[in-house]
Amino acid sequence: MSAPDIFDARALTARRRRANRLGPVTFLLDRVAEDLADRLTAVKRDFAVAADIGTAGEGVRQALPGSAGRLYAFGPAERVGVDVVTDPELLPLAPASLDLAVSALALQTVNDLPGALAQIRRALRPDGLLLAALFGSGTLNELRESFAVAESDTLGGISPRVAPFADLRDLGGLLQRAGFALPVTDVDRVVVRYSSPFALFADLRRMGAANPLSARRRAPLRRDTLARAVEVYADRFTDADGRLRATFEIVWISGWAPHQSQQQPLRPGSAKQRLADALGAREIPLKPAGEN
Repeated sequence: MSAPDIFDARALTARRRRANRLGPVTFLLDRVAEDLADRLTAVKRDFAVAADIGTAGEGVRQALPGSAGRLYAFGPAERVGVDVVTDPELLPLAPASLDLAVSALALQTVNDLPGALAQIRRALRPDGLLLAALFGSGTLNELRESFAVAESDTLGGISPRVAPFADLRDLGGLLQRAGFALPVTDVDRVVVRYSSPFALFADLRRMGAANPLSARRRAPLRRDTLARAVEVYADRFTDADGRLRATFEIVWISGWAPHQSQQQPLRPGSAKQRLADALGAREIPLKPAGEN
């Protein structure tokens, strides 16, 4: 069964090209690249061959000069600094060819995320590492709510305006499903403050992050709907100093290709001490079924 067509590939390409023309806004990517470098420094090992999956620009390449011997960037043609042009749904990665795979704010727009993770897992050598950041479900919740109210008030219904980004817990499950060992997820919530919703809209265009959903409303945005969305945003999400909040939830995921040297769970029944003894508690035996 094929993955659902959540994101419009042509729209994604057009939005990325427009961002390149306007001049990309990279403060979130810069933050992620710096954090990624810090996280890899803590790993205390060398990675001979690494792949950067889909990251826009060269921020990751510049942040990781000492963490990987060779780093190859994979992504669509409109991405700056790509070494291998590829469809993000079909990665040309040979099995067991990588020691490290990284990605910064790119995987959230892949239609088949489980499939992409499985491809990356197959490409990692035993004890190879995946470390990636992608937008999580709390991203732009203020904008999502504002447009939902505005469209309901002015159109009598709502359409998808903000992508349905993955939840932290779901991503942990996807790592396990793809075959990663020792999966870890955590979240970095970044609140950016703007003078108006229009300043936020301008940043989203220059991030290439304007609405790319296949199910988006194709008719031009009505003025009364936009005016109502701006009103709701200002009413509900303005701080005391008059600036508006926009939340970006950055979810970090990591996992290792299985290897015998990794920590393994104990076999059932192999414990050397009873739980009651460890807790200093009195053990109360269960009565057989049917007894009072």
